[in-house]
Amino acid sequence: MKDTIQVKIKKVKKSNKESKIPLYATPGAAGADLFACLDKDVIVKPGERAQVPTGVAIELPGPNLVALIFARSGLASKKGLALSNGVGVVDSDFRGEIMVLMVNLGQEDVLIQNGDRIAQMLFFDSYKASFTEVEGLEDSLRGEGGFGSTGPK
Repeated sequence: MKDTIQVKIKKVKKSNKESKIPLYATPGAAGADLFACLDKDVIVKPGERAQVPTGVAIELPGPNLVALIFARSGLASKKGLALSNGVGVVDSDFRGEIMVLMVNLGQEDVLIQNGDRIAQMLFFDSYKASFTEVEGLEDSLRGEGGFGSTGPK
């Protein structure tokens, strides 16, 4: 398995502000930070959603890769800012600007400024499934139990 993949990145000129290339904040960071690329500040009020541009587009090096966009834990824990779609998916054939879909789950307005770190991007192998319809599935220890069926401890 490779330690790194080569991802082509293009700065998108939709903004008067300079786009920032994603970067890893520490040597052990799994996700590369994505930055807001804004001409003016964005205020996300409690319960509201915002689509925040990053100013970058990527080209993944193969059809079996995907970039996944996750919330930054600091923004979630300190300000209640999360991704409104849970996890963003950047397919291998998408070439548009990466936009981060955010929602304010907190009690106070959240200010997003140009250059703020707003999300993190991780890269994964992606498999296509071939679906086969069957009459039944093999039994398992868990069976059809879900939503807490395995208990809290």
